[in-house]
Parts: sequence; structure tokens; C-alpha cells
Amino acid sequence: MKTAAVALSAADAAAPGDRGEGRTREAVTRLLLSDGPLTAADLAGRLGISPAAVRRHLDQLIAEGAVTSRQPPARGQRGRGRPARSYLLTDVGRGRLPHQYDELAIQVLDYLRQVAGPESVTAFARRRAEAIVAPFADELDRAADVSERSDILARALTEAGFSASLQEVGVGRQLCQHHCPVGHVAAEYPQLCEEEMAVFTLALVSDAQRLATIARGDPVCTTFIPLATIPPPGAGPAGPPTTVGD
Repeated sequence: MKTAAVALSAADAAAPGDRGEGRTREAVTRLLLSDGPLTAADLAGRLGISPAAVRRHLDQLIAEGAVTSRQPPARGQRGRGRPARSYLLTDVGRGRLPHQYDELAIQVLDYLRQVAGPESVTAFARRRAEAIVAPFADELDRAADVSERSDILARALTEAGFSASLQEVGVGRQLCQHHCPVGHVAAEYPQLCEEEMAVFTLALVSDAQRLATIARGDPVCTTFIPLATIPPPGAGPAGPPTTVGD
């Protein structure tokens, strides 16, 4: 039995309000990870709290999709009363636990840079950014103007996990990415941010400017999008050419 490793301390049990509730749910989650599936009685005994208190936390975790329950398999003749349900973590519950995805991603990019050169990291960053907008390519092509394209780009970013929003600012629009799934990696490899901007500029057909990034410690990634288009490649200035003395 692993009671000593997971039982709540006196300070945790006495912690007031949400802080104590959160610590108890964390302890329930750790036990289900290491020893689950477990019954409410099992958890109560390990944590040193009442079964009723455990069930309250289990109900909350089930409502959040972090825990599920199941009936134990029938073995022989069943006695009177319903057998106790067992509880176990779902993928959502396991996803809340600490991971090392950022460290792994940095190690992979370190290796890629060493064996294939820094240009390979840039190529990877470009492909990743292109994958964000690729599902919306047809919509972007049909868009009437920069404003409509910025709406589509914000939607593409939100679906990719960046939680994007737009607001009108002066002669343009400000695109805010409130979350960056690769923020810690981009702090080590700014090519991720640089290639995003290159791809977004092409998608918008507007000379967008990155003003702030989560990777640099800013609270949000902020991009200014002027409501003017980039001339097509090879196009000269508007109007006929002039010569000196005309």
C-alpha cells in the first residue's frame, strides 16, 4: 500500500476553500494514475478522508471529463447489493499531468540542426506555419479584401490552438494570439515565429507586422495588419513612368 506517499498532509487537509479542494483533487488524480482503477473506499483509505468527501471530488472530476467509472467484472455468484464502482483516469485526466513535450521538441530541433543544418529548422518552421493556413486556402483565395482574410486567418489560428481575436486599430486591425502551443520552443527557436509571419503575410496579402510575442515574454502575440495590399511580384509603382525634366 502506498498510503505514505500520497496521503494528504495535515496542512493540505486543513487548507481553506478552493486551495484545499484543489490539492485533494490532485491527490485523487495521482492515486488513480499510479494505482487505478480504485474504488471510492480505496481512495478514502489512502487519503485519510471520508468516502463521501472522495465521491464529491470524483463527481467533479467526472463532470470535467478527467475521470470515468466502471463496474468490476463479475466473478462467481454475486452477493447482495451492488458492487462498488472503480474509478480511473481518462485521456483528459492524464493530459492534465506534467509532460515534457517542450523539452522533447527542443531536443528534436537541436538534433535536426546538428545533422541537417540550421536551414532545415527554418524549412520545418515554414512547413508547420503553412499547415495552419492550408485547410483555409480556398477561403483565403475567395476573400474580397484584407479584412476578410484576417477574419479567416484568426479562425485558422483558433482552430490550431492559438485562441486568436481581432480588433480595429487605427488604419488596420490587430490580431492577438492569446495562447501559443509552442511558446517555450519558440523562445529557443525564433524561426517558428519568423516563418509564421512570412506565411501569414502571404495569406493576408498585406504587410503585417509582429509587435509582441509570448515567446519573448509578452502576455500575447500581437500582429498589426494594415488594411492595404502588397503589390503583386514584379509590379511597378502606380501610374506611367516619368523622366527627369517632364
